[in-house]
Amino acid sequence: MANNDIEHYKSKVTPYVFACWILAAFGGLMFGYDIGISGGVTAMDDFLIKFFPNVHERKMHVSENNYCKYDDQMLQLFTSSLYIAALIASFFASRACTLLGRRPTILMASTFFIGGACLCGAAEAKWMLIVGRILFGIGVGFGNEAVPLFLTEIAPVQHRGAVNILFQLFVTIGIFIANLINYATSMIHPNGWRISLGLAAVPGCVLLVGSLIITETPSSLIERGKEDEGKKALKKIRGVDEVDAEFRQIVAACEQGRQVKKPFKKLFKRSGIPALFVANIIQVFQQLTGINAIMFYAPVLFQTLGFKSDASLLSSVITGLVNVGATFVSIYLVDKVGRRKLLLQASVQMFISQVAIGAILLTHLSATGTLHKGLAALVVILVCTFVMSFAWSWGPMGWLIPSEIFPIETRTAGFAFAVSTNMIFTFIIAQAFLSMMCHMRAYIFFFFSAWILVMGLFVVFLLPETKGIPIELIEERVWKQHPVWKKFYDDDEGKRDDMA
Repeated sequence: MANNDIEHYKSKVTPYVFACWILAAFGGLMFGYDIGISGGVTAMDDFLIKFFPNVHERKMHVSENNYCKYDDQMLQLFTSSLYIAALIASFFASRACTLLGRRPTILMASTFFIGGACLCGAAEAKWMLIVGRILFGIGVGFGNEAVPLFLTEIAPVQHRGAVNILFQLFVTIGIFIANLINYATSMIHPNGWRISLGLAAVPGCVLLVGSLIITETPSSLIERGKEDEGKKALKKIRGVDEVDAEFRQIVAACEQGRQVKKPFKKLFKRSGIPALFVANIIQVFQQLTGINAIMFYAPVLFQTLGFKSDASLLSSVITGLVNVGATFVSIYLVDKVGRRKLLLQASVQMFISQVAIGAILLTHLSATGTLHKGLAALVVILVCTFVMSFAWSWGPMGWLIPSEIFPIETRTAGFAFAVSTNMIFTFIIAQAFLSMMCHMRAYIFFFFSAWILVMGLFVVFLLPETKGIPIELIEERVWKQHPVWKKFYDDDEGKRDDMA
């Protein structure tokens, strides 16, 4: 049983181990800061006047359409160009993780991100903004590939969920800090937006320094033939000398993994389909909750509800604080109740919140009017209940589950597909949301709520539980035992796959 494995794998949390978790998790803070800063900056008049005067003109128009005032493809490209860059970068990051290790890949992520912050903060033309965003995107692609894998591989099995969720916690902290900074810089004219974008270099610098302090993961070292260094690293991150049982398990998994010469090819073999499908569909569903629609454009959303510009940023700070607080709930519960229960509970709460928001806007918000103050406050509360449930479920699980369900031989390749899928759908939602809001109006919230219903059914029938199972044994203990996915495994084909 999984519990016996946990007993054999001894560990204790030392200050150094804790520091490794926190420093690596700053990769999440980089990503979160960017998510939070983008929506706020694109709502700032000084930024719009300099780069997107047509949008500013529309925004200022007396009879503005609540749903269409920010519908501009170039403005949306400013936000979403990052995700195309991250999508492509994630595959290069996969190779870097495999050939160089998780630690150098994290170092590269921070370097690109700092470059993007400098270019965006100093931008004088649209091309500088877009190139800066692309550098941000490469940094995000490398960071989102390496950091969740790093956290999963160095975490003790009994705390793996909580440690991995530190990435998502720092994403939420990044969003919250960005909202605070946007609120302050919106009052600094005419260059407040430069401060918002330039300060992205701060989490990048922390991650850069952190990448020089943290250790490489034992799995990565052993996978690259450095067994002595791997055992030394394992002792260091476990805080004990008795690591033989876990070391043998990692060595066995890596020896099996070395037989696979083409990991990307193996992913598309029959036995690779369950993990590949689940990892990618979770990323699709994470975006189809509508969370990035709300988080990217929370300032825009609240302006649409009739709040003034500063008030809208302050409202976004409120949702950011809820996001951070609720993620702590996930850290506390994920290794106690498991992944599935958190996802199912949240699906119900998110569905109710989205439907209620849609119903209020449909019946009470006209194209050029404003909401009654009481109803506007109710929408803010509903947005908070939605963000809360996402933050303890689909948010962290979108990174945790894909990082722990692949065998060592396809882990970096499989996770690269998961990251790229996340970026593709983040790009689609970021690029399309403002246009969708313009054309679908309040019905957009019913669109997302229908997808949340589909997600709940997916969890019930197709998502296995991974709580408390060592990652080296996921294939045997999870996939080959699941009533649906076990049909994809067959001993003869498994042997053929190993030589792929």
